Amino acid sequence: MFEGLYTALHLQELTLRSVLDIAILAVLIYQLLLLIRGTRSVNILLAMAVLALLWVLTGPGLFELKAVHSVLGNLLFYIPLAVLILFQQQIRQALASLGTNPFSAFLPKSVEHRLIDEVALAAAALSSKRVGALIVIARDMGLRTFCETGIALDALVSYDLMINIFIRRSALHDGAVIIEGGRIKAASCFLPLTTRPSLSRSYGTRHRAAIGISEESDAVAVIVSEETGGISIALGGKIIEGLNAQTLRDHLEEALASQMEEKESTPTLVAREAGDA
Repeated sequence: MFEGLYTALHLQELTLRSVLDIAILAVLIYQLLLLIRGTRSVNILLAMAVLALLWVLTGPGLFELKAVHSVLGNLLFYIPLAVLILFQQQIRQALASLGTNPFSAFLPKSVEHRLIDEVALAAAALSSKRVGALIVIARDMGLRTFCETGIALDALVSYDLMINIFIRRSALHDGAVIIEGGRIKAASCFLPLTTRPSLSRSYGTRHRAAIGISEESDAVAVIVSEETGGISIALGGKIIEGLNAQTLRDHLEEALASQMEEKESTPTLVAREAGDA
């Protein structure tokens, strides 16, 4: 009886260890595939796999091509060294990331955090050059109607792309950039201007459009003033001014956290109604 119970527990322990072993191996392989996805390394790995398959097929018991099998065997002997040489850049990047944060390799950065970083960097760069910009980030409510008023892009959100969109004399610098689903859906879009009569006349068209879109939807609008270079953010008909790259990042993280759910303002937010100006 006791011997059977010990055997059952021992088999269960081996099963759990096997599952853990397979899970860790699967994560490592998945991270490797993410590392080389979209690069020439994929073709190199496929070529190595083809050589290994040919070596197996030309071995004893199959086609038995001794000369080919011998040559391929010699080539495969140097495969580990070739991997280290060909993938040295990817290996160096992975080790550097692992050394900085041991869990970063297994916890990829969310789309929202990458989006926030790119938008904050672009806004700060445009602000330093006093280049006007209007960036609208959709949340739960779609902005397809407003996307159709501009030029469709469907591109990854990147600092370089936004800088080139809003640079002076660019064909797309007028209007707003709309980001939805983690991608730039359209540029040079027309937004509804707020009709609030009590709005301060110090606000220009970009600020009025940002407030207008935040009134008609739950979107977040980032504004860079062309006159002053000031950075502002509009949400729910309210506008927060005097931001820099870090404070803008903080407000965007708060607004886009928890699956784009809107949070209540904290006492540290120096927010004011746009009509109080």
